Amino acid sequence: MNAWPPAGATFFNPDPAVSRVPLAQGQHCWVIDDALADPEGLVEWARGQAFEPPQGYPYPGVVVDATPAVTQRMSEYFAQYLRKHLGVRRIVDLTCRLSMVTLPPAKLEPRQWLCHRDRIAADPRQTLFAASVLYLFREAAVGGTSFYVPRQDPAATDRMLADSQMLEGPEFSARYGVRPGYMTDSNAYFERIASVPAAWNRLIFYDGGLFHSADVEQPTLLSADPARGRLTLNGFFTCKRNAS
Repeated sequence: MNAWPPAGATFFNPDPAVSRVPLAQGQHCWVIDDALADPEGLVEWARGQAFEPPQGYPYPGVVVDATPAVTQRMSEYFAQYLRKHLGVRRIVDLTCRLSMVTLPPAKLEPRQWLCHRDRIAADPRQTLFAASVLYLFREAAVGGTSFYVPRQDPAATDRMLADSQMLEGPEFSARYGVRPGYMTDSNAYFERIASVPAAWNRLIFYDGGLFHSADVEQPTLLSADPARGRLTLNGFFTCKRNAS
């Protein structure tokens, strides 16, 4: 099966449950439960794909591009239902991919020990990098999504993030006192302000410029099998903001 969804099939559930979780500075994470009409079909499609380690970005696992039809459906859904909530005028670009976190904590690089931002706009007044995550697994212990705010000033935070990319693990750990592993709670540098638990067929949307991290509480449960692992459909939206 090379294409998904099948031609003419309903992609999104026409009657989902929608809620929101408050974040920082008046922002929210929008939560859509029972999002897809056929989530099992997407998992079955994923089982037939060749997932590979990502190129050019530090995702701790394997990925495969979503089909053009899935990307188009996500774009249409975002434009119809989420654009107004996030203050977006239009979508400039969208990347959708299926992802599975697979690396054990000992294999993580220092930059993967911390929460992260997806992208930072050169002019955040004009551009928004929104993100979405669709959870396609039932084992909640392999991770929802938490959101964080820095406890340091911006310069110190930027310096720490730069060091996490340049230093080897032992040196970074000695300098900052951060131990290897997935971040699942506040530390000396970041405060967790909200958490959205994972749930089967739950879709979330948020500002990708906010610090966030997957809550991989039990990494021993991670798997490279789409039927058992932390399979997600991730969307990355480059958007023009509404004129203020």
